[in-house]
Amino acid sequence: MSTITAAITAVGAYVPDFVLSNKVLETMVDTNDEWITTRTGIKERRILKDADKGTSFLAIKAAQDLIAKANIDPLEIDMVIMATATADMPVASTGVYVATEIGATNAFAYDLQAACSSFLYGMSTAAAYVQSGRYKKVLLIGADKMSSIVDYTDRSTCIIFGDGAGAVLFEPNYEGLGLQDEYLRSDGVGRDFLKISAGGSLIPTTEETVKNRQHNIIQDGKTVFKYAVTNMADASELIVKRNNLTNEDVDWLVPHQANKRIIDATASRMNLEDSKVLMNIEKYGNTTSATLPLVLSDFEHQFKKGDNIILAAFGGGFTWGSIYLKWAYDTK
Repeated sequence: MSTITAAITAVGAYVPDFVLSNKVLETMVDTNDEWITTRTGIKERRILKDADKGTSFLAIKAAQDLIAKANIDPLEIDMVIMATATADMPVASTGVYVATEIGATNAFAYDLQAACSSFLYGMSTAAAYVQSGRYKKVLLIGADKMSSIVDYTDRSTCIIFGDGAGAVLFEPNYEGLGLQDEYLRSDGVGRDFLKISAGGSLIPTTEETVKNRQHNIIQDGKTVFKYAVTNMADASELIVKRNNLTNEDVDWLVPHQANKRIIDATASRMNLEDSKVLMNIEKYGNTTSATLPLVLSDFEHQFKKGDNIILAAFGGGFTWGSIYLKWAYDTK
């Protein structure tokens, strides 16, 4: 029997219509377009304005886009992994609701939360299920409504985040394509540097926590940046060397879209030319769990069967890692 590898066979994406540009942010907080662009590479981000719609709305739209493009029957999907840091509710799984709404009623589903590394970790999980031989179609969705947890009076965070969703389908492959290797890590030293302090079991919601804005995301930007630059670059360099790849062998770098300077540092460590480094951060900002699949969707037309792709991410907690993937199809 041939060895089973897990390959991405389809992608889908969705971003809201409303554009929050740097120029608009200048009217909201003490900042300016030049400062934001120079330090982050972000020009605009998409925001889901509907107060009655959550992360599930974004995820459903991305999944439906994938299903339509790939012309697959949702009933054939075996499982749905929902990578998100902004679940609709604290308890009821967002992934379960999304699976039902897209018609994947034969699938089981759950949420996976590892901050900005959620989708990368989800790739590892989805691939393991497929490689086990037990499941044939695993839908992995990365989606976040970051605007729901951002304090738009805090200029250190409101300039960074946007809303969006992306989805990929993992299926068995017998040509040696798909996920080749992974290097995933975490370190609890990051617990206090990027977080939402209230709303969990440690600090339950009270009138006081709401008044003090303890339900919004906060970060120690300098510390997070330092760890992100080092660890994302280290992980990417390690996985390239471990698989005996040269910079010529790497066709594409798909990095988490948190900060252009972090992306540049990772590419520099790998000695990659700019044309191989894929970025859409200027359009969407940091969509957390959605950044990697949004890049895959935006640049899918450039990928060729057999292309060597390195994906890398760094998230709060801290979580980080890199995955080596061989692309499995030519875009029609």
